Amino acid sequence: MPMVVDRARRMRIVATCLLVAMALIYVATRRYEGLHPAIGFIRAFAEAAMVGGLADWFAVTALFRHPLGLPIPHTAIIPENKDRIADTMASFLQANFLTPQVVARRMGAVNAAAAAGAFLSDPRTGESRLRDGAAGLLADVLESLDPDELGGLAKGALRTQLEKLELAPLLGQLLGAAIADGRHMPVIESLIRKAAETIEANEPLIQSTIHERANTILRWTGLDEKLANAILDGLYKLLAETLVVPDHPLRRKIEEGLATLADDLVNDAEMRAKVERMKHEVLANPAFGRWLDGLWERGRMRLLQVVRNPRGALGGQLGASLAELGNALQRDVRLQKVVNRFARRTLVGVSTRYGAQIVRLVSETVKRWDARTVTDRIEGAVGRDLQFIRINGTLVGGLVGLVLHAMDVML
Repeated sequence: MPMVVDRARRMRIVATCLLVAMALIYVATRRYEGLHPAIGFIRAFAEAAMVGGLADWFAVTALFRHPLGLPIPHTAIIPENKDRIADTMASFLQANFLTPQVVARRMGAVNAAAAAGAFLSDPRTGESRLRDGAAGLLADVLESLDPDELGGLAKGALRTQLEKLELAPLLGQLLGAAIADGRHMPVIESLIRKAAETIEANEPLIQSTIHERANTILRWTGLDEKLANAILDGLYKLLAETLVVPDHPLRRKIEEGLATLADDLVNDAEMRAKVERMKHEVLANPAFGRWLDGLWERGRMRLLQVVRNPRGALGGQLGASLAELGNALQRDVRLQKVVNRFARRTLVGVSTRYGAQIVRLVSETVKRWDARTVTDRIEGAVGRDLQFIRINGTLVGGLVGLVLHAMDVML
């Protein structure tokens, strides 16, 4: 950006010096016009060039500020109409880039998978440019956008998807699949071991409770202690047998209970309604909102750390994995079709659901910039070309003046 500003400043100096030169030539030729007929042509060129240069200087300056600081109507157009420019830019973006038809048509003509594969498989372009170029761009975007509004957009989308998701059938299917594959057994065994550890850690409490509830005769004869030890020994034995005997009745009861729970989650309307109520209670709980805020902030900060240090984040094993993925995307036609279809559907869905929110985010971000920031950024981007307009206006005006003077002499 500083280099662009320097080039624009140099062109502004050139255009201004050209205008001053025309003014000096005009003054000189006015004084010595009678010495030779050719001087009249030079004067006409300089006079018209000076008028054209001044007119274009006024037009270019009026875009960004008041010429000479004078509050002339219809000047300082960009800072005075900053909000309208932001709305117009957002509407243009949505109408020409974020409609489902445009996105689908563009993505249908692009082999995004092959392009991504070629990019990732070349270590000179894939890894380094992905780390340095894309990471820097992503960091600039994340830091320029309003974190609260961007976070609200992300959290709102996540909350909406959670509200739409029917949780009970999903949990039931996951539990049923785990039981069918035997993946529930390590969990049951872990719970049994945890129960034994809990009993062992609370032996004094159990013995004290039995002692307090025993009658006087048991306490006097010391049978309460023997009763407590017998109960503890029985519990330890039951848990140990459940742990080592595959067909133990308690183990079967636990498995039957899990199978019944999985079936109820899928088929029992009352159970599904109960899970939905629990889900909505959790989503409405302020604690969940605070947890979601913390999750978003941690994710955002972690992402910023990654993009600020792309060489550390994408080096080593991850860099090799990216190269392997790139090679697969280039060679496997079926994988390309799957990835391209997914990319097309994803982008069309994003444009359909969030197109209006994205352009509103752009519009409101530009509106929050102060007028000087907007002016400096636009002028830095196109200022050099605008100075060429001044130079061309000076030269074209001079040529027009030369033609008109020639016609006047001939007639």
